[in-house]
Amino acid sequence: MDQNKSRTIRLWDLPVRLFHWSVVLLVPAMWATYKAGKMDLHIKLGLALVFIVGFRIIWGFLGSQTARFASFVKGPGAILAYLRSGRGPDGGPVIGHNPLGALSVLGLLGLMAAQVTLGLFATDTDATYSGPLNYWVGSDLAEKLTDLHEVGFNLIVLMVIIHLGAVIFYTVAKKERLVPPMVTGNKTYEEPVEQPKGAPLWRLAIALVLAGGLTWWVYHGGHFVPPPPPAYDISY
Repeated sequence: MDQNKSRTIRLWDLPVRLFHWSVVLLVPAMWATYKAGKMDLHIKLGLALVFIVGFRIIWGFLGSQTARFASFVKGPGAILAYLRSGRGPDGGPVIGHNPLGALSVLGLLGLMAAQVTLGLFATDTDATYSGPLNYWVGSDLAEKLTDLHEVGFNLIVLMVIIHLGAVIFYTVAKKERLVPPMVTGNKTYEEPVEQPKGAPLWRLAIALVLAGGLTWWVYHGGHFVPPPPPAYDISY
């Protein structure tokens, strides 16, 4: 490597890295709590997933350059061009998610958003535990959504396997290590590259408030202010 031309940049910001590793921990934990019948904890972890998925979607519009959807979501032409050359549209290295990897990111994020949404309306077999928005739907629809919730997890597992396969392929075949930059945030390129633009703290604050507000709203059953307890009719 020519040390005069190589450059180390901040590739991934801290919010993106925290989101990534939170998903790595939460998805197995959600499965384990479901299998163990610990539905109280399963629901709490689901609320955590609401927060981080909601935050990542918002951060995809407000975040740093490599976190924004506009920087890596490309059309079929850009994907085909990348498959032919393995380079960016300017002939240089791709900074951040490549156009093909963007499909995996969108697929996994979309599946997780759908999965957590289905879980909000789902219920267990004897209706002992239900998602916080379950009362919005009838029992028949809740049962169908619960079935889809179970199918959704299998699809997420499939996407994770594809994702891991891509990471192994890039590491072995292309000699490009994808994991270390997701830990440290930094990546060294063998040629001069521009430092991606970061995001100011006020954007991070907005994203956290919006994701927190969404989670609060879900936790209180679709109300920002908890509804009053039902009045009991004690007349005879």
